[in-house]
Amino acid sequence: MEPQIIRPGQLTAEQTRQMLGVSAGALRNLVYRGHLTRSSGTERHPYYAVPDVTALVLKRRQRAAA
Repeated sequence: MEPQIIRPGQLTAEQTRQMLGVSAGALRNLVYRGHLTRSSGTERHPYYAVPDVTALVLKRRQRAAA
C-alpha cells in the first residue's frame, strides 16, 4: 500500500475513526447526518479537519459524562 501524504491539520478516515472510537460505518453515518464534514480528499479517501474532529470528540465526551 502506498503511504498517504496529507496536509497538516487533517486526518485520514482511519485516524478519525481511532480518535472517535467508532467503526467505518459509524463514521459514514456521522458524515451523512451532518455531525462531521469532509475537508478534502476523495470520495473513497476523505480527510477531516483536526479542529472539527476534536470538537466532535469533546462533544461526545460531554454527552457521555452527562
